[in-house]
Amino acid sequence: MRRALGTCQLSEKQIIDEYFMEQRNKVLDLAAFLDRLDRAREHDAPGDFRLTTLRAALRELCSDQPGRLTRIQLTLSDPSTELLEQLDRKSAFGAYPGPAVETR
Repeated sequence: MRRALGTCQLSEKQIIDEYFMEQRNKVLDLAAFLDRLDRAREHDAPGDFRLTTLRAALRELCSDQPGRLTRIQLTLSDPSTELLEQLDRKSAFGAYPGPAVETR
């Protein structure tokens, strides 16, 4: 589906020529991460929200519909709009745990 045809200054071929190797490496890096999980000494995080969210993002990545970036960003983002009284953590999780998930 090509709804935004012509919005990029480069052709498909030019984009592939320029960026393919970089993207190939990212895919291989992600595959290595998933393989490390498979080989983990202990499988103690089957319901971890980060892995669940990552898998949802990967399914979206395989979509052939335009707008994957926005949908994946929304998948990984906290949808809440209310302000916190105070910062709950000094570091981010990288994925939204959901309102009912207790974080350490």
